[in-house]
Amino acid sequence: MNVEYDPDFIKRLKKLDVRIRNSFKERILKFSKKPRDPQLNNHQLKKEWQGYRSIDITADWRAIYMEIKDGKENVAYFVAIGTHKELYK
Repeated sequence: MNVEYDPDFIKRLKKLDVRIRNSFKERILKFSKKPRDPQLNNHQLKKEWQGYRSIDITADWRAIYMEIKDGKENVAYFVAIGTHKELYK
């Protein structure tokens, strides 16, 4: 699956602790190869995030994306990253 990032997502990611950034890099590599890998806990979201999906970055950190069909390809467009509490207030 192709991966793209919202500009605000990139800005937020650059400000995070290096350990979180490194965990994200590891998880996004795994996601690119096998998006439904059980370690990622990839799942659909509800309520205000209806239509989006989430993957686990660490025990508390999540990355939220939307699947977009681009011709024959699926694109994962990442829009938010944060702790569980920050994202699901």
